[in-house]
Amino acid sequence: MIKPKWVVEKEQARRETFWLFGLHAVRDALLNPDRVKLRLVVTKNAHDKLAEDIAKSGVTPEVTDPRKFDVPLDKQSVHQGAALEVKPLNWGSIDECCMAVDGQKMPRLILLDRVTDPHNVGAILRSAEVFGARAVIAPHRHSAPETGALAKTASGALERQPYLRVKNLADTMERLRKMGYVMLGLDGTAEHSIETMADDYSGRPIALVLGAEGPGLRDRTKETCDHLVKIDFADGVGSLNVSNAAAVGLYAVTKAST
Repeated sequence: MIKPKWVVEKEQARRETFWLFGLHAVRDALLNPDRVKLRLVVTKNAHDKLAEDIAKSGVTPEVTDPRKFDVPLDKQSVHQGAALEVKPLNWGSIDECCMAVDGQKMPRLILLDRVTDPHNVGAILRSAEVFGARAVIAPHRHSAPETGALAKTASGALERQPYLRVKNLADTMERLRKMGYVMLGLDGTAEHSIETMADDYSGRPIALVLGAEGPGLRDRTKETCDHLVKIDFADGVGSLNVSNAAAVGLYAVTKAST
């Protein structure tokens, strides 16, 4: 039996959606006018806590019994009685998000090379927002997409911090270089510290490039960087996970530009 066109289109549209969960993530999405919101499911307790935000959003909630919370979430998800089906945000193009503008602070970016853990990416988005990064950029493949787990870890930052997915990371790096960016790749074996390079390029747009924990940056990504830099540790010993390294790196380049 051939499905009607409207059924096929509806199924395709639903595959391009995901569920946010948890009071904080749902509240921030409800208050984001750029977020396309499709379905809100809440328990009475969660509805009472979100009532003002629900009213502002204009979304009609489905109030359900906590024992019948019929939403396709992982059983381990701490939803706190609130789940919101949404579409991914459209942040616009690389040029729109990343171009340096006269009179504004030198832009800073985070580029992620195959960082697939949504909790790490969520934490990086929080740091990017705190330190005023223009965007977090990752490839479409082998990276963490927008998900409820990512949004919950980001603690609202996903609604405010541009998260751009690109076809090819190295090609995007070359494009950013033409826009004036310096590519600093974090690598524990590098000779130069991030503080030194941040000072040297304090008057230039800087993109910090971080790889997945374990394998680190891929060879092509390393070759496309302008410099490889490391975070100095006490007594030369230590390591940080990728989200902590991103926060330290952003702090270093932000401090150098002030």
